[in-house]
Amino acid sequence: MGGLIFGMVGLSMGGSQILIPDPRNISHICDEFTLYKPTLMANVPSLYQMLLQDPLFEKLDFSRIKGCISGAAPFPVEPMKAFEQLIGKGKVNEGFGMTEGGVLLMQNPRKGPKKIGSVGIPIQSTYVKLMDISTGTKEVPLGEEGEIIVRAPQLFKGYHNSPKETAHALREFQGEKWLYTGDVARMDEDGYFTIVDRTKDMINVSGYKVFSREVEEVLHEYPAVECCAIVGMPDPDRPGSELVKAIIQLLNSHKDKDRGELEQEIIEYCRENMSPYKRPKTIEFVDQLPLTSVGKVDKKALRPSVRG
Repeated sequence: MGGLIFGMVGLSMGGSQILIPDPRNISHICDEFTLYKPTLMANVPSLYQMLLQDPLFEKLDFSRIKGCISGAAPFPVEPMKAFEQLIGKGKVNEGFGMTEGGVLLMQNPRKGPKKIGSVGIPIQSTYVKLMDISTGTKEVPLGEEGEIIVRAPQLFKGYHNSPKETAHALREFQGEKWLYTGDVARMDEDGYFTIVDRTKDMINVSGYKVFSREVEEVLHEYPAVECCAIVGMPDPDRPGSELVKAIIQLLNSHKDKDRGELEQEIIEYCRENMSPYKRPKTIEFVDQLPLTSVGKVDKKALRPSVRG
């Protein structure tokens, strides 16, 4: 749906479009960029991170780029800052949406204040609340994590021939029908939202809720990490509890280093920068994290090997 809406917006504005059939083919992206000199890019964070690490991309002329839209998954803060150093400060515009919500629900203002790490504020005519994760019946206080629910004219009417799934997603609260998104966020005093996890991705460590994004953000600050994914694995000593596992894709400049030494360095780094229950107990290095068809890190593909 994201690709469809950007295509339609481009057509409605009479703009030329560059379609990329294989987002892993960085050299092709760079060739097209050089040839057509685009003014706007729309990608998922993992692709921006891949571009950032490629020497060909670093040499491009970004003077015509007015903005880089990012969505579908949270853009880690440190890689986003590095990307803006390359293309221009303030040019990355992160938002939040979903197919069921007509693609876009929140976004950092195009010409107003942006907050790196947040997905901005609700767009016009879109109302957002944060509900308690356990029951979904009570609003959480300012600054606390809660599930995003949305009321807006662009919401879908339901899942095709799936009344049970529709009833779970579209629920009544205070006499109105709201979409329960399954995404967990917190709101600051200015009304900006920061995504911390999906409800299904939260990890239960001896009763403590661990939000995967919080751990991933810390790991992205470590100089050897290109991208990573945090997942839960069963705790053999505590039935029903989980342990935190980090699956890490290293930067090219660090791939030849001794993995055992690197693992100990990262564990020590986590010890210094995280609460004990958030620290990864296991670290696995992979050459390439699995991605979905739209380029998001595919945690569903990671879980069978972790929990099997």
